[in-house]
Amino acid sequence: MSLMGSLYIGASGLQTGQNALNTTAHNMSNIDTKGYTRQQVQLGTRNYVTISKNGSSISYQQTGLGVNYTNVKQIRDYFLDRTYRRESGRSAFYETSADAIEEVENLFQELDGEAFTDAINNLWVSVQELSKDPSNSVNQGLFIQRSSEFLTRASAVYNGLCEYQDNLNLNIKKQVDTINKYGQRICELNEQILKIEAGQVEHANDLRDERNKLTDELSAMGNIHLREDLDGNFIITFEGQEFVKADSYNKIMLQTDKVTGFYTPYWQQLAKTEADGTIDIDRAKLFDVTQEISTATNTDIGSLKSMVIARGDRRATYKDLDPKIYDKEISQSIMMNVQAEFDQLINKVTTKINEVFQKAADAYPGSDYMKDPNTGQAIKIFVTKSGPDMTTANLMIDDTIKQSPSLLGFIKDDKKVDQETADALKDLFTSEDYTLNPNVKTKTNFVNYYNNLISQVANTGSVLRGISENQTMTADNVSAAREQVLGVSSDEEMSNMIMFQNAYNASSRYINVISELLEHVIMTLGR
Repeated sequence: MSLMGSLYIGASGLQTGQNALNTTAHNMSNIDTKGYTRQQVQLGTRNYVTISKNGSSISYQQTGLGVNYTNVKQIRDYFLDRTYRRESGRSAFYETSADAIEEVENLFQELDGEAFTDAINNLWVSVQELSKDPSNSVNQGLFIQRSSEFLTRASAVYNGLCEYQDNLNLNIKKQVDTINKYGQRICELNEQILKIEAGQVEHANDLRDERNKLTDELSAMGNIHLREDLDGNFIITFEGQEFVKADSYNKIMLQTDKVTGFYTPYWQQLAKTEADGTIDIDRAKLFDVTQEISTATNTDIGSLKSMVIARGDRRATYKDLDPKIYDKEISQSIMMNVQAEFDQLINKVTTKINEVFQKAADAYPGSDYMKDPNTGQAIKIFVTKSGPDMTTANLMIDDTIKQSPSLLGFIKDDKKVDQETADALKDLFTSEDYTLNPNVKTKTNFVNYYNNLISQVANTGSVLRGISENQTMTADNVSAAREQVLGVSSDEEMSNMIMFQNAYNASSRYINVISELLEHVIMTLGR
């Protein structure tokens, strides 16, 4: 090759060295940028020029045209990306569940400075005092007062559980909106990246970083599966359904329950619109909440699913402890499970107390004993606000007995004290006839029922926090391993910088040598 042509070889070295230094500097400047992926320079040889095709030669006589800056690729590991996204989603699932059970613990342990356990203990003490002297009007008044306090605090706890359900419900809406926003943005990035990389002139690495970061955040909200097509588009499935396509996404919608206001996420494209305009989402629901939560089947992934399950689909009551529906609809929901078990306590206490007074009144059919003077019916301490359901939200103290506790009397027509009824009230609290739910076999009484409920919540919280901590550790370990691949190392980049700087200096010296040779030849021939 001529000396003039040799200058181009040196120039290619200068240009390539400068570009490589720029890439290294770009890595260094983004060393603390969240979501940034380390970029690596790939170099290749330019085409060769054939000088001679002499048939007697063993091979062609060729000379190179220098170095070529072929590519700047991102350094990522598909396996680590997939593992991290799965484990971070599982970590988010259990973290959300642990937060929910912690909120329940707070509601039970503290209520305006007094724990709910004081309410049931005070009611039990008032019953004991009443059994000592049933005819004492002070003891009767204390019993009604403690019954009223019991209902008031029970209602506050139940309302607190409902309010947290509403809070979860709002967070579900916010997260669905975020998921849709991410899906739309990933589609936009797919188009932008395709436009930039279509001619293979440059790579949209920074846009790819943004797309990967959004995908990481999306994976914490649900179970995703990602593949990249031949054009570089991200194709993402969310909870088993196609979510992001090349240039479009399937929007997740929300159906609002008319009674509770609870949102149910569903796929718009799978929903069926009926003739009357209503939308049937039975086959379009985002989650099948009846599935067993299991790591083996990957059904424990995503904070959105965790919130939907923890919230449940309604306000649970004692009726939901029916064995026919408990395991299928209630047991996996933190809020509904606690609501049902707590409501069962309130229902049993109030119902059984009413039954004691009903039995006392029935024992004297022709008498006014233990009967309401206004209605002639047996006295009821607890009545419903509307309808027959004796649930926490629907209970109140009877106004007549609240205003005149002395109507209880406990003095029979023969002027004798009704000790049997007072003792029956006392026995209610010590009879071990109740279980927390159909899956618990150990029976308990009213005195210990609440303590058992608190213990169950505490044990569940401890288990969930333990799983959450272990899962967070697993996700962090995978993240650290991934960071070793895609993260920027200052030591490595400094080594690259020295290497490319030396390559640049070598090309510069090569050009100087060629320049001196040319000068020598020109000056010599010029003479």
